Amino acid sequence: MINVALLSKWHVHAEDYAKQATKNEDLSIQMVWDEDEKRGREWAERLGVPFESDLQKVLVNSSIDAVIVNTPTNLHKEIIIAAAKQNKHIFTEKVLALSTKDCDEIFAVIEETNVQLMVSLPRITEPYYLYAQEVLDQGLLGTVTGIRCRLAHNGAVTSQEKPSGWLPAHFFNREQCGGGALVDLGAHPIYLTNRLVGKAKAVTARFQHTKGYEVEDNAVVLVEYESGALGTIETGFLAFGSPFELEVYGTEGTLLVQDEQIRLKSSRIQEEGWIVPEVLPDRLNSAMEQWVAAIKEEELPYITKEDVRNLTLINEVSALSNEKGCRVVVSEFENEKLLTKQV
Repeated sequence: MINVALLSKWHVHAEDYAKQATKNEDLSIQMVWDEDEKRGREWAERLGVPFESDLQKVLVNSSIDAVIVNTPTNLHKEIIIAAAKQNKHIFTEKVLALSTKDCDEIFAVIEETNVQLMVSLPRITEPYYLYAQEVLDQGLLGTVTGIRCRLAHNGAVTSQEKPSGWLPAHFFNREQCGGGALVDLGAHPIYLTNRLVGKAKAVTARFQHTKGYEVEDNAVVLVEYESGALGTIETGFLAFGSPFELEVYGTEGTLLVQDEQIRLKSSRIQEEGWIVPEVLPDRLNSAMEQWVAAIKEEELPYITKEDVRNLTLINEVSALSNEKGCRVVVSEFENEKLLTKQV
């Protein structure tokens, strides 16, 4: 049995991860810590476990094997590194950290301590993504020339009942979140397009602050990939009823995904017109299940370190592009950071 401590209920998915841990026969929730003591005590009481107000006492507790970190994102680096140094396995919500420099520092400690780190990137495990990857691997689209991925909801749309929208108010706190719609919801289109098309060459991003928050509530990112393909990533907190959309275009075909509807057209298939796949690949184990398998069996997770780092990279470069109002070349950005570090 893997004994787990829950570290904070700040993130909107914290409850979901607690439920996943409760249902997993290999995990046992033993205690709760929260930077907000009142919130943490209430959560611990509901879960029927002790609350510990001192984080260090949680981390040095020899009966705790692992932690699930749902703190404000700006606390990730400090807490994850501290947990790893106490040989605790770590599960956390995206993004891992607000800069690739911080990600690399976390990875260095993870490798040194040999603990298992998992960041939840759930859409990589979904059948539609796995089908899209198969289509590309089989060459059914030829050379990929374009990709578009959109995920948006109405979390910042105000009403009398919810004057700041249904997202918690702290999701609009720049210091805690490091950004708005792109860091949070846009993470999914970012890691999916990274997976499907490869390394980004340059990024041009534009953010909007429609509701006047200090973080963006609407964002579009244009990505130029090393392969020559162009990508468009769209996200926002102001769209009622917006479907999830993934479109991949190539010299020999087109793949369209809209929510549960999937269509493929390819010159390399004898059938003419649009094809609706009758069978999709099976959904992979969840991020938490992959984490448990890595801890117990040393099984290599499908969600990788590269997925995690590249997610932060695109967010970081996009924020810079929006701030400067210009196109940012990724290699120049990383080289400049390396030179700054050496100096």
